[in-house]
Amino acid sequence: MKPIHHSINYVEFKVRDFEISKTFYKSVFGWTFTDYSESYAGFNDGTGVEAGGFCLSEDIEKGGPLIVLYSEDLERTRQSVIASGGKISKETFKFPGGRRFQFLDPNGYELAVWSET
Repeated sequence: MKPIHHSINYVEFKVRDFEISKTFYKSVFGWTFTDYSESYAGFNDGTGVEAGGFCLSEDIEKGGPLIVLYSEDLERTRQSVIASGGKISKETFKFPGGRRFQFLDPNGYELAVWSET
């Protein structure tokens, strides 16, 4: 698949622990992984192409871009985030076009999930 001009092509997360990170994203979003080395794993988010990777690092800082994921069932995704060890950082709220919530993954990254309903 050829990349689309000006679209996000790849997202790289620094992570402290591969197994905790892979387990969290597999459990919540169904991502699969390809281990390239002891310090790098690529992930497939279900689109059929590698969407990003996890880079083993102790140097993780808060902030940066907010990655927003889509869900067909926002509440079920929210419950899965909590059950898999994520922490809700901003409760579900309405915005023009839908609803969303934000959460912290096991590494402290903040992401958001949205749905039309």
